Parts: sequence; C-alpha cells; structure tokens
Amino acid sequence: MLGNLCYWIFNMSIIASFMGLLVLLLRKLRIPRRVLVFLWIIPFVRMCFPLGINSKYGLMSLIAKFTTRTVTVYQPADQLAMSQSNVLMQADSYSPVTFKENILTHVFEIAGLVWIIGALAILLSLAILYVGTKREIKDAHHLRENIYLSGKVGSPAVYGILRPRILLPESYSDRDLRYILKHEKTHIRRGDNFWRLLGFLAAAIHWFNPLSWVFLKEFLSDLELACDESAVAAYSAEERKEYAHALLDATRSKSLFASAFGGAKVRTRIENVLSYKKMTVVSAAGFTILILAIMYTLLTNAG
Repeated sequence: MLGNLCYWIFNMSIIASFMGLLVLLLRKLRIPRRVLVFLWIIPFVRMCFPLGINSKYGLMSLIAKFTTRTVTVYQPADQLAMSQSNVLMQADSYSPVTFKENILTHVFEIAGLVWIIGALAILLSLAILYVGTKREIKDAHHLRENIYLSGKVGSPAVYGILRPRILLPESYSDRDLRYILKHEKTHIRRGDNFWRLLGFLAAAIHWFNPLSWVFLKEFLSDLELACDESAVAAYSAEERKEYAHALLDATRSKSLFASAFGGAKVRTRIENVLSYKKMTVVSAAGFTILILAIMYTLLTNAG
C-alpha cells in the first residue's frame, strides 16, 4: 500500500517540480503579482491531486512523446478522460501497481515508510509551532474591533484563519496605523493565511523534494507582493510613498503562521509599490485570459 502511494507521490513530485520551475520563469514577465500569484495553483494541484483531465493541447501531450506516459483512470466519454501522469514508468500494471522488477517493490515500500514518517514529523512540528504561537499571543490586549496589542510580536501581522486577529507590537499603540491596518485587512479579505496553510501542507507532503521548499518561499513572497498591490490599488502616488515608508519602519516577522506587514523582502516590496500601475479593464481581461490559458496548458495531462 505505502509502496503504491509512494510511487504516485514521486511521479506527482517530478511533474510538480517541472511546473513550478516554469512558474519561476514566468515570474520574470511583467505581470502584476496580484494576477501572477494564481499561477502557483499549478504546482500546488500537481503536488496534491494525482488526477488530471486529458488534453491534446496541453504541454504534457508535447513532452509525453519523449519522456512520459499517462495512465487513464476514468473515461466517461470518448472525448473526456482523467489520468495520472506516469513519469517513472517502472510498473507493469497500475490497479494495483505491480513493478517491472521485484526489487522495486521493496524499494518503494521502504521509501514509502520513510516518506510517511518524514511527512508526519513535519506536520507534527508545524502543529506544535502553531500551538506554541497561539499560547504566546493569548494574552494580547484588545485595542478595537479585531485589533490587538502584544509585547510578544515584533511586527504587525494577521493570526488565524476562521477568526483572524490583527496583532500589533505594543510600541505601535501611538502610531498612525492607516497603512498597516490597510495591509493586514487586505490579507484577511484575500484569505492569505488559508493559502499559506495550503502551501505548507503541500511542502510537507513533498518534503523530500528541495524544490517544494523553494516554491513555498517564492509563493509566500508573491502573496505579500500581491497583497501590497491590492492594498495600494486606490492610493495616489503620494500615498504609495507613505505606504512604502511604513514598510521601512516594519521589522521582519518570524512566525510561520502569520501574514506580516514586514514579512517579505522589504526592498522588493517597496520597488513594487512605487512602480505600481493601475490595470485597465482591457489589461485585466488580457491578463486573466493569459493566466487561464497557462493554467489549462500546464494542468492538463497528455491526451
């Protein structure tokens, strides 16, 4: 059982790595981060969902001629089928998996045991860190609405998913909080802590793949840049400068479970805020079509 699961996890990780590297390349294009951040759905889906819809127009159909094949799992109609990508191609049959060599059965059983132990250890560590973080901030003082002051945080941040709280350092009680609260409320509106959680879960599943941690780091960075762009969308050039100045005053958050005002590379964020350009209806529609086309091309399996 673990050997079968491990076989498909390895296949998923290889495909996800390829797709994640493509996303890293696409990040070089001049696409607003609040649009581009949706491309991280591609490696996430590849990491967490083994099945994909077949399409002869997808990228996988092109590379399948050389390195991969697909295993059809469900085909309700001639023009509609769902399959699993099979990059390793080390099995004779797939339901259940039987390997070409007997030794591979033992190799994948052992690898599966190591994988599940590693994944559970990481998930347990994350759970312990989360509980520890909750305990550290439980004595925060209520300021107003869902805003609290705490002497145990070094930077403004949003904690929680279902009932998110904005936590500010106690030294911020007398500051002008306009831009800080705008940023944190934008995080809440966008549900960024939920997406952070999904990112960590995907990385925990593929802990053995170093690229999964690279992708997580860049995804979290893009979340912050996208939040900044959404937060300053209605601001004037002068207000964006003041927002950038507030970024300089914020320190880097050290919590894994919070969306922080100073939680990414501040220089990059400042440059992004100051160079912000509003999207027209035409450009927004164009970027949306581009992102959807890329997602279709990279998420479909070989037809």
